[in-house]
Amino acid sequence: MNKNVNLFVLATLITACQQQKAINPAPDITLLPYPETKRGNVVDQYFGTAVPDPYRWLENDTAADTKAWVKAQNKVTNNYLEQIPFREAIYKRLEKLWNYEKFSAPFKEGEYTYFYKNDGLQNQSVLYRQRGDDGEVEVFLDPNKFSDDGTTSLAGIAFSKDGSLVAYQISEGGSDWRKVVVIRADDKSRVGDTLVDVKFSGLAWRGNEGFYYSSYDKPKAGSALSGVTDQHKLYFHKLNTPQSADQLVFGGPDKPRRYIGGYLTEDERFLVISAANTTSGGELYIRDLTKPDSPIVNVVDNFDKDHSVIDNDGGKLYIYTNLNAPNGRIVTVDASNPKPENWVDLIPETEHVLNPGTGGGRIFAHYLKDATSMVLQYNRAGELERTIELPGVGSASGFGAKAEDRELYYSFTNYVYPPTIFKYDIVSGTSEVYKKSGVDFDPSNYESKQVFYTSKDGTKVPMIITHKKGIKLDGSNPALLYGYGGFNISLTPSFSTSNIILLEQGGIYAVANLRGGGEYGEKWHLAGTKMQKQNVFDDFIAAAEYLINENYTTAEKLGIAGGSNGGLLVGAAMTQRPELFRVAFPAVGVLDMLRYHKFTAGAGWAYDYGTADDNEEMFNYLHAYSPYHALKPGTAYPATMVTTADHDDRVVPAHSFKFAARLQEYHRGPNPVLIRIETKAGHGAGKPTAMIIAEQADKWAFLFQHTGTPYLTAADSQ
Repeated sequence: MNKNVNLFVLATLITACQQQKAINPAPDITLLPYPETKRGNVVDQYFGTAVPDPYRWLENDTAADTKAWVKAQNKVTNNYLEQIPFREAIYKRLEKLWNYEKFSAPFKEGEYTYFYKNDGLQNQSVLYRQRGDDGEVEVFLDPNKFSDDGTTSLAGIAFSKDGSLVAYQISEGGSDWRKVVVIRADDKSRVGDTLVDVKFSGLAWRGNEGFYYSSYDKPKAGSALSGVTDQHKLYFHKLNTPQSADQLVFGGPDKPRRYIGGYLTEDERFLVISAANTTSGGELYIRDLTKPDSPIVNVVDNFDKDHSVIDNDGGKLYIYTNLNAPNGRIVTVDASNPKPENWVDLIPETEHVLNPGTGGGRIFAHYLKDATSMVLQYNRAGELERTIELPGVGSASGFGAKAEDRELYYSFTNYVYPPTIFKYDIVSGTSEVYKKSGVDFDPSNYESKQVFYTSKDGTKVPMIITHKKGIKLDGSNPALLYGYGGFNISLTPSFSTSNIILLEQGGIYAVANLRGGGEYGEKWHLAGTKMQKQNVFDDFIAAAEYLINENYTTAEKLGIAGGSNGGLLVGAAMTQRPELFRVAFPAVGVLDMLRYHKFTAGAGWAYDYGTADDNEEMFNYLHAYSPYHALKPGTAYPATMVTTADHDDRVVPAHSFKFAARLQEYHRGPNPVLIRIETKAGHGAGKPTAMIIAEQADKWAFLFQHTGTPYLTAADSQ
């Protein structure tokens, strides 16, 4: 009997070995000549300093010569990527990993419970609904039918309070410019005309009469994706009336603001208006909608801090603010006299950063503790009821519900814990699993730990490092370091299906919580802005040095990645320390720091960056680190794959075009400089699944090729 068992085990091992296959990087890849990029003679003057900008012509993204350049660059990039031996194997593995059902948390509107589901490889998730607990599940909205290629997405949805009317936003090709369609929930019939040219907007219903939305005047023809959008306006759209008749509620020439938002308290008593000129800080206004022709009342009359009305009890307002509280607090005030001098602390500031939610008559104080979630439940009097027990150390989201709800759904995840939806009883404080992730991943094989390393100026910076258990820390592991470091945005632990490719190959995934982010509140954010921006790059470089010094990897095995402001981060790091990284992935990056504010709503980023027009000192600072300008002739840079998209109207593709053109001109050495330009895509939101998988496959193939990492097929890596 034992002999038979041993023979069976031996046969199984032999079969497994026969299935094993390691695909080695290509020993040599033919790089087609880079497209000849013409040089112009544009020279700008800044405070007496001449700054050449020979690739200015690439800013005209609709011009024939720019389109020809894009086509030629993509030809070079695609030809190169096609020669990587394991590119197709990685694509197939990603496609297999992605192919599982994905669900959102359910939410109730009127008589129905709604939820999103993706069968696996659908380009866009489908919105379903069910009447009651036992009703038949039906498709409510299927964005996959919005376009043949899946590039038109559902970009936002709002139900009237009784759930009978629905307004939803559509994004075409990833653009921030949206259309708004209104339908009846019962039979999905259209109501009125489709609104067009809506941008950076929520949708806030006032009864069943109509809704508030925000937008800009559309730039002139030919510059819709890059033209400056400066004056945001809040409108009210009355159903069954033309958009041209929409009422201007706030903004415009008499009250010019770059960002304006409008939303209603749950009881629809108050319209709340936020107004700002930059991405941080703003004014706060309210209007009592129960009083005919009531005035818009100013609550906060400056742009110094952040504030929002999170709830109300009649005329009593609950306000989140970081005024005199860099980490945030909750105050109450009577709406009849709402100025800050009358605010009373309900939940005072703590040492942790606050992001509150409300529901079921409670306040949920979500805190960041070293970039991970801690959630406390308070009653309306500000008395602590409990600390909510989470499944582990990671990121929790979704602690919000309607006032009458007695349960809510929240999601929990970390780098080795696939997103799981929990049902939470607000009264008892008990949680139960509602939906587990179906991804093919065994968390027990991996570990994720937080370390604190020292940056250049002595600041301690947290970083979470994730890898397979039992790997040797001998410097032989491929690694990808990711960062952002800006705009008060916090990078909290989150699971990525794409990252399985790296982890199952024995690679290291590291995320550094750099200054400029919001992980430790306003002070942490400000320490990475304007004349302190170099701190962000120093933090990132120090993270890379830590990974190398602790033998997680070596410079020859290390890649760096980041998108948008993170693309700036990668661009700055690779130009300042090119020898420290083997591979660089600057994605949809802000790479020309002297002209970023000349496009779309870019001027609103000045709170973080400053502008070259401010003063000579600010110009000199920006000019010194601006990736496009910091490139040096004859320098060996990392193997680089710049990524952008033709419909990105947030960080216009000209940043990436100009940076790639100059990098190709200046770079010396065998490493390739590629630019991968997606068509019919934008800054990232709403990108179809097929496009995401293809881009991620190219990223991992490029990383493994240039870190000399053999790719073990799935049979090996399980």
